[in-house]
Amino acid sequence: MDTQPVELQPVDAVELTILIDNVMDALLPGAPNVQRAPLRWESFEQAPLLAEHGFSALLTVEQQGRRASILYDTGMGRNTLVHNMDVLGVNPAEIRAIVLSHGHTDHHGGLSGLLARLGPHQMPLILHPDAWRDRKAVFPGGNELHLPAPNRADLEREGVTLVERRDPSLLIDNQVLVTGQVERVTPFEKGMPGHFAQTADGVWEPDPWLWDDQALVVNVRHHGLVVLSACSHSGIVNILHYARKLTGVHNIYGIIGGLHLSGKAFEPIIPDTVAALVEIAPRLALPGHCTGWKAQHAIARALPESYVQTCTGTRVRVG
Repeated sequence: MDTQPVELQPVDAVELTILIDNVMDALLPGAPNVQRAPLRWESFEQAPLLAEHGFSALLTVEQQGRRASILYDTGMGRNTLVHNMDVLGVNPAEIRAIVLSHGHTDHHGGLSGLLARLGPHQMPLILHPDAWRDRKAVFPGGNELHLPAPNRADLEREGVTLVERRDPSLLIDNQVLVTGQVERVTPFEKGMPGHFAQTADGVWEPDPWLWDDQALVVNVRHHGLVVLSACSHSGIVNILHYARKLTGVHNIYGIIGGLHLSGKAFEPIIPDTVAALVEIAPRLALPGHCTGWKAQHAIARALPESYVQTCTGTRVRVG
């Protein structure tokens, strides 16, 4: 894939708030650069933050005192996202755009609840064209899991401005990079076995590569790149190589999000992935969502000064 470099403008700081993740731990301690949802006198008497098998994060960049935010994915449940926004005091009206990491349901299911809250709104939604494909996962035991795509008609009825792109794009005055379709260069990151997509003729065909998988990248001045990836179906190492190639910035300061190393199909590549991450040497590593407990432990052992356990309500600040 012949991709031209982009001019990603550095920012003074970036703040990432995990709005939905698989885990919620109210007593999880913070760390340098990392805060948890605050505990107050009345916290256990109010509506709690919710966890589910899904992912959503709010990315806010700061430049010369100005702040702007992008929503990256919306989780799976219709109302989980807006509920957690309310608990955390996040105003959805301040979101400038929504980026969909890929077309799996646990990353777009909260769109309907969010758009109902916003009302008629020309919200830009950036996604890869393959995100519309109807999909399923077939497990070794033979059971199948339907992974329906977002509903284009419903989104258009809500007034959303759909932006479909395979190539990289820049948002917020060229301060946030959407990778678009990620180059696959590593020998061990080979996609998702047992994954299928339906053709226009209704035939299920193998779809292991999930070409619609895309990440967000921010260049924080004096620190380096902070990479946010929801599921890393492209392979997290491929994503980091591609972020370097697109931006020309070598230093990877932070890696946040799902790495999809859970389950028997992906556990064999944990050693290669961890070895590559050790070589890349991020200062911050917060793997969550679909990373899996075995990979979490391996990363924590290999990068003890960088690893931070994440959960719903976690806020990371760099810069």
